Amino acid sequence: MKSFITFILVLLLFACTNTEEKTTERSQNFDMQWKFKLGDLSQAADPKFDDASWRTLNLPHDWSIEGDFDPSNPAGNDGAYLPTGIAWYRKQFTVPTSWSGKKVSIYFEGVYMNSEVFINGHSLGVYPYGYSSFYYDLTPHLNIGGENTIAVRVDNSQQKNCRWYSGSGIYRHVSMIVTDPVHIAQWGVSISTPTISKQEATVEIKTTLKNETSSPQEITLSTQIADKEQNTAGKSEIKVELLPNSEKEILQDIIVVNPALWTPETPNLYNATISLKKGEQTIDKTENTFGIRSIEFSAENGFLLNGEKVLLNGGCVHHDNGCLGAAAFDRAEERKVELLKEAGFNAVRTSHNIPSEAFLDACDRLGLLVIDEAFDGWREMKSAFTPLKHDYSTLFDKWWKTDVQVMVKRDKNHPSIIMWSIGNEIIERTKPEAVETARKLAAAVKEIDTTRPVTSAMTTWGQGWEIFDPLMAEHDVCGYNYQLHEAKADHKRVPSRIIYQSESYPKDAFFCWDLVDKNPYIIGDFVWTAIDYLGESGIGRWYYEGDVPGEHWHRDLYPWHAAYCGDIDLTGWRKPISYYRNMLYNDTEKLYMAVREPEKEGSKIITTMWGTWPTWESWTWPGHEGNEIEVEIYSKYEKVRLYCNNKLIGEKATGRNEEFKALFTLPYETGTIKAVGVSGDKEMESTILTTANNASVIKLTADRTEIDADGQDLSFITVEMTDANGQLDPNAANRLHFEIEGPGTIIAVANSDIKDTDPYVATSRKAFKGRAMVVLRSTDQAGDITLKASSNGLGDSIIKIQSHL
Repeated sequence: MKSFITFILVLLLFACTNTEEKTTERSQNFDMQWKFKLGDLSQAADPKFDDASWRTLNLPHDWSIEGDFDPSNPAGNDGAYLPTGIAWYRKQFTVPTSWSGKKVSIYFEGVYMNSEVFINGHSLGVYPYGYSSFYYDLTPHLNIGGENTIAVRVDNSQQKNCRWYSGSGIYRHVSMIVTDPVHIAQWGVSISTPTISKQEATVEIKTTLKNETSSPQEITLSTQIADKEQNTAGKSEIKVELLPNSEKEILQDIIVVNPALWTPETPNLYNATISLKKGEQTIDKTENTFGIRSIEFSAENGFLLNGEKVLLNGGCVHHDNGCLGAAAFDRAEERKVELLKEAGFNAVRTSHNIPSEAFLDACDRLGLLVIDEAFDGWREMKSAFTPLKHDYSTLFDKWWKTDVQVMVKRDKNHPSIIMWSIGNEIIERTKPEAVETARKLAAAVKEIDTTRPVTSAMTTWGQGWEIFDPLMAEHDVCGYNYQLHEAKADHKRVPSRIIYQSESYPKDAFFCWDLVDKNPYIIGDFVWTAIDYLGESGIGRWYYEGDVPGEHWHRDLYPWHAAYCGDIDLTGWRKPISYYRNMLYNDTEKLYMAVREPEKEGSKIITTMWGTWPTWESWTWPGHEGNEIEVEIYSKYEKVRLYCNNKLIGEKATGRNEEFKALFTLPYETGTIKAVGVSGDKEMESTILTTANNASVIKLTADRTEIDADGQDLSFITVEMTDANGQLDPNAANRLHFEIEGPGTIIAVANSDIKDTDPYVATSRKAFKGRAMVVLRSTDQAGDITLKASSNGLGDSIIKIQSHL
């Protein structure tokens, strides 16, 4: 009996061990429980180094956003006046014995910047560019069955190196990649859809296989395509022979019948499961999301998606998440795409760097076209407020091909991506050497992907325009920064040129849309910018006579620490310009009203180049009673009428000739104003603004009241100061205090006042224009999270968020 029990236990042990080997995850999240220390410590790479006193945190992490605003910080206005420096991250982990004989790599999606990675004291290398993803093979240096130490030194002390806020640290995800020595290469799957009809589509899948053993291998490559309902849509299987220590690309063409096409309106996705089998054992498997869609570009027909013409209503977006800094939480990246979609954009340009994978995943899933951009400059240094002596020009000659190809290799299967951008406003753009550089960059992209055009963004500041013709000729599609007025003349000179405005001033929305709408060779417009961002401080500002004059590049404008040129502000609230732009390109909103801020007596408002007149959804202007005030109405109706306290002020046309706008001037009186859209003589819809009383209530609204207890999920909570009738008080600037109970943390507080230099990592914030925002992060525990908001003289307000495992 004893021997039988021993036999059973041995079988169970074998079964458990075998199950562990079979279920080892290929990609394992490595974000949790890192040690962090700001400062440079020469011994921190040593596995024996004592880091017990260091802070413990979970990634993604940006240490700059945790600091205080200070005009003496070396990143200056470009870096939002936040600190940079050098820091270390360390993590200890146990390698299970089941990894014996495996290939083990560590994958960093993004570290800003000049990161050096150590495993058990051994340096794996330095990766300088902070926006590229990279990985290292850990296999030769691991202690199998024992403790191991990863250490990462991050050096963002060499300033200035960026024209906008970069953040500092391991600000994107880290993963451990564990495979068999015979495996699918990193970024080794390329999926395209070369032929599409309503009846069927050909899905072309190229899979790069690696044999890192000293013997030949016979394997079976199996690919299965599933639709969004997980139904099998196609499959293929092929036997492959791999030579020792070799790499081989395998091509499979799979027919999908009655394909569901990907568009921004119907972002249908498929999944390709690619498996490697040796005998009956699966030795590697990857899941690859893709979409079936076709893209065509021509001067005659413009941009065609699945054969249908699409006008690109685009916005440029930097990578930061406002009060979260550069930290690329999946939910923050997804929310950014949601905000862009809600504002009517159908396209985004990732200016001027490679975005996060979570951002691109959200663009695929929610339906947003993407221009994926590699970097801001080439060989010559950029200069913003002060010269950027440590920008990409110091890296270009050694790293350009690696970095541009990392972008294409990593991102090539995203159906949302329609163009690859190789640069922006290159300083050496008038020199013959720039033409050769563009040719090399374009060729490097097309070594990997020939299904998408290559572009870049070009401009001129008093250099002339025709001089760029040779450089433009090296691109498939030409991006014009602020030069769309040159397009008609360029079309006469170069009829084959395909043009889009890669950056435009917000105030030129109608002018740009009108050209895009009327000329097929102009395929779209990308405003600078879609969302306010940290750094490039003061761009888009407005000011009164007597204030510090000029544009953001003229002088230091502290305490302005961010850009104010976005259609959407730092908290995600849409500005009036957003509603206007959406009406130009879409019919989802047809009527909007806001009020132009009245000037102070004896002083005039001055707007800067990227600025628009400060305009607010407010009819609460104490102190201006009886004074003339201007009301702006945007409308897709033939006419609009304006009423004040039920009295008709007037009626004006709002057709194309009027640029879909009407401006009314009337003396201010408290009460209600109402804008009405009129078709013929029939009043169709209306919108109102009502005078608010002083704030007496704090209203809390969460974008999501249920989140995942994974230590990563977020809830964005809008704080509004309202009167007793629930009306927002747009002049409220109360100091708010926040407390939290339960399995969550407050990771940021914010308002949209980019002159407010209170820290973002805090538990208190002033309201601005009656609003503020709090960002909550889950822990790894489930339960109810309670946020309490309070302010002197007002009652407390509470909201509950449920966190689920």
